[in-house]
Amino acid sequence: MSAEFSSFINIGERTNVTGSAVFKRLILNDDYEKALDVARQQVENGAQIIDVNMDEAMLDSVQAMQTFLNLIASEPDISRVPIMIDSSKWEVIEAGLKCVQGKAIVNSISLKEGEAQFIEQATLIKRYGAAAVVMAFDESGQADTQARKVEICQRSYRVLTEQVGFPPEDIIFDPNIFAVATGIEDHDNYAVDFIQATREIRRTCPHVHVSGGLSNISFSFRGNNPVREAMHSVFLYHAIRAGMDMAIVNAGQLEVYDEIPEVLRNAVEDVILNRHAEATERLLELAPQFQGDGKAAAKEDLSWREQPVNKRLEHALVKGITDYIIDDTEEARQAAERPLHVIEGPLMDGMNVVGDLFGEGKMFLPQVVKSARVMKKAVAHLQPYIEAEKTEDSQSNGKILLATVKGDVHDIGKNIVGVVLQCNNFEVIDLGVMVPCATILQTAKDEKVDMIGLSGLITPSLDEMVHVAKEMQRQEFSLPLLIGGATTSKAHTAVKIEQNYDAPVVYVPNASRAVGVCQKLLGKVSRVEFAEALKKDYDKVRDQHARKQPRSRPVSLQDARDNGFKPDFTTLPVAPNQPGVTPVTASLATLRDYIDWTPFFLTWSLAGKFPRILDDEVVGEQARELYADANAMLDDIIAGNQLEAKGVIGLFPANRVGDDIEIFHDEQRDAVRATAHHLRQQTLKSGYANYCLSDFVASKETGIADYVGAFAVTGGIGEDELAAQFKANGDDYNAIMAQALADRLAEAFAEYLHEQVRKHYWGYAPDEALDNDALIREKYQGIRPAPGYAACPEHTEKQTIWDLLSVEEHTGMKLTESYAMWPGASVSGWYFAHPQAKYFAVAKIQRDQLTDYATRKNWSVEEAERWLGPNLHD
Repeated sequence: MSAEFSSFINIGERTNVTGSAVFKRLILNDDYEKALDVARQQVENGAQIIDVNMDEAMLDSVQAMQTFLNLIASEPDISRVPIMIDSSKWEVIEAGLKCVQGKAIVNSISLKEGEAQFIEQATLIKRYGAAAVVMAFDESGQADTQARKVEICQRSYRVLTEQVGFPPEDIIFDPNIFAVATGIEDHDNYAVDFIQATREIRRTCPHVHVSGGLSNISFSFRGNNPVREAMHSVFLYHAIRAGMDMAIVNAGQLEVYDEIPEVLRNAVEDVILNRHAEATERLLELAPQFQGDGKAAAKEDLSWREQPVNKRLEHALVKGITDYIIDDTEEARQAAERPLHVIEGPLMDGMNVVGDLFGEGKMFLPQVVKSARVMKKAVAHLQPYIEAEKTEDSQSNGKILLATVKGDVHDIGKNIVGVVLQCNNFEVIDLGVMVPCATILQTAKDEKVDMIGLSGLITPSLDEMVHVAKEMQRQEFSLPLLIGGATTSKAHTAVKIEQNYDAPVVYVPNASRAVGVCQKLLGKVSRVEFAEALKKDYDKVRDQHARKQPRSRPVSLQDARDNGFKPDFTTLPVAPNQPGVTPVTASLATLRDYIDWTPFFLTWSLAGKFPRILDDEVVGEQARELYADANAMLDDIIAGNQLEAKGVIGLFPANRVGDDIEIFHDEQRDAVRATAHHLRQQTLKSGYANYCLSDFVASKETGIADYVGAFAVTGGIGEDELAAQFKANGDDYNAIMAQALADRLAEAFAEYLHEQVRKHYWGYAPDEALDNDALIREKYQGIRPAPGYAACPEHTEKQTIWDLLSVEEHTGMKLTESYAMWPGASVSGWYFAHPQAKYFAVAKIQRDQLTDYATRKNWSVEEAERWLGPNLHD
C-alpha cells in the first residue's frame, strides 16, 4: 500500500445523535455503557477519529457531551483515537473541549456568517489547542464548482493563518462532496471539481488537510449498496491521490478497488471522472446487475426473458422492471419499420394492459407509477431515433395541461394524475405550482392543448378556479376544464364553477377517474353525450344544494356567544417553562418514530388503517411493498441529510377578549403583541355549546393569567430539489414518494413538537407517557388547531403566526399570496392547553358574524367575503 493510502484517516460518525437512531436512543435513556459500545465498535471497525454529536432537543446537550467524553477518557480502547466534537452550539463545543484529553477536532466553522464570527470561533478553538474542520461555505453560499471551492478555502486559509495565527496543520478543509449521476447535467462534474479543487488547495495552502462526507457522492444509487461501495472506492482512489487525507466513511462497507468487477469499475470511473456524456446512462443500465449481492439476477425467475420481445416489454411494464428495458426496446426498434412504431405498438399495448388492470382493481397506483418509470426509460431511448427522422405524426390520445393554481403550492395529487394520464398515452404539460391564470391560458393556446386541469388544496384556491373559468369564458375558450384537489367537490364545481363556463367542467375526485373522463371528453361522439349527462347531473346537484336545509337552525351571533363554552378554571393555568419564541430542530431519525402512516397510504389511493393495511387481503401485498420502499427511501434521506426539519414555537401570556385572543409581550400584560381572531359556531346547539377557540383561554376580565402558544414546522427543506432529481431521471415514482414522505415528516414534526411542548417547553403535562398510537389518536391534554382547517378556517390568521414567531427568519418557511405555506410539507397552528380544549368545526356562519369579523380584522365586508365566502351560509 502506498504512503498516501496508508496515511488516510477514516472518521466514524455513529456516535452522533442526529445520524444514528440507536445511539440517540441510548443517550436519551441514559444508557451510556451501551453508548460506549457503539464508540468501541467504531474504533474496532477501523475508525481513526470518532465524531461525537449531542444536538437533540430532548437532551441537555452540554451535560450529555461532558458525561460521554468523560467516560470515553476512562476507556483505553476508545480514547486512543482523537475526538471530533460536532455541534451547532458553541457552549456544547466548549464543554467538550474542556473534557477531551489530547488534541480534539471541532466540526465545523465557516465564513457563512462573515469573517468576524469566523475569526472569533477560530481564536477560541486555537486557545484550546484543537484542530478545526472548515467548510467551503461563505456569505454567498456553499461552494459547488472547483473555482468556488478553491477561492473560499484560500480565503479561509489567509484569514486563519495571517489574522488568527492558526496552525495550518490544524486546518481541515471540507470542500463539499456532492452527488453525481443524478441525471442533471450540471452535477456531472461535481466529483472532478472536488478532486481538482483538493489538488489545488493542497498545493496553495501548505500543511492543511482535506476531508469530506463520502456517502454524498453515491446518493443517486441509494438502495444499491454494491454500486455505492464501488463509487466510494473509486472516488477515494482518485481523491486521495489528489490530496484528500481523511473522510467520514464506513470502512466496513468499502469495496477494495482492485476487487470491483472490471465492468462496474470502468462504468463508475467514467461517472466519477466525467469521461463522456453517456456515463450516467451507462451506469444506470449496469447498476441492476449488481443489486443486492450482485447475484440477485441469477436467482430470479427469468423465464419471461424467453418470450418474444413484445411480450417481454409488456411484462416489464406490468411488473415495473427496468433492468432490461433498454435492450428490449432496442431489439424492438431494430425489428420495427420506424422507431415510433415501437411506442405506438408494443409499448402502448403494454401500457393498455396496465391501464386495464388498474381499472379492474388488479393493479394499484404505486405499481402504475412504477410502470410509468419503465415507459419513460423506453421512450427516452427511442427519442433520438424519432428526432432523427424528423416526424411530426406521433399520435397521442390527447394533450392535457395541468397546473396548481396561483397561491397554492401543493401538487402531489396533480403529479399522480399526470403520471396516470401519461401511462395511457396522453401528452401532459405540467406547469407546476402557483401558476397565474394568464400563464395557464396563454400556454394552453400556445401548446394547442385539448383540455386544462386545475388543482388546489387550500380553500382560497376554489376562488382562483372560479376566476380561471370566468376568464376562459371571456376569452371564448371551448376546452374542457378539469377540477381536482382536496378542497374541491362536485357540489362546489356545480354551484360555483360550472355555471361560469359554457364548455364541459368536470370534477375529478381522484387519479383513477382521470383517464376515463379524458377519454370521454376527447371522443367526438362520447364528448357530446358525456357533456349532456354531466349538465343534467350538475343541475340535480344544484337543485339539491338549493333545497338543502341546514342540519341545525342558524342562530344570531349574540345567541351563539351567549351559548359559548365556559371552561372550568378552578385549577389555574400553568405558566410555560420556556416563554417567548424558541427556534427548534429535530433529526429525521427522531421524527420517523412519530409518523402516522395511514395518510401516506391514502396518498397512493390505498385505503386502510395502518398497520392493518399491511395484512389486507386485497391491498396488503402492495401496501407492504410500498411501505418497504418508503422506509428504504427514509433510510437514504436520513443517511444523506437530503431533507431538513426546522421549526419555531412561541409561548405567550394571553387572555380572551370576546371572540379574540390578545397575546401580550410579557407577564405585565399591559402591551398587546398580537391579536388572534377566531370564529364561533353559529347553529342551534341543543344541549351543547357554540364553540369558539377563544373560549379555551381565560377572559381578560377574570384576572386569571392564561397563556397560548403557536408553532410552524416544516419537514420539506430540500423536498423540491430531491423530487426534481428523481424527475430528471424519469423516476416519477420516487419523486412522488419523496414528496409524500416530506409531508409525513412535517406532520410527525408537529406531533413530536407538541409532545415536547406539553412535557417540557410549556410543561403542563410533564408526566405524560403515550405511545405513538395514542398520540395519533390525540389522547393527550390540549389541542393544536391549524388556520385554514375546521376550528379556525380563515387562512390569513397564518400571517399572525408568521409575524408573532418571525417564522421566515427562523425557518425559511414562507406564505404565498393565498396563504399557502412553502415548502408544501409544512404545518402551523396554535397551542391551547386547557384540559377541556377540543377540536370542532365552525362550519357555516351567518352574515352578522361575517361583518363582525370584518370589523375586528379592520377589513371591508368585501375582504371578509373573499376569505370567508366558503363558510358563509347561503
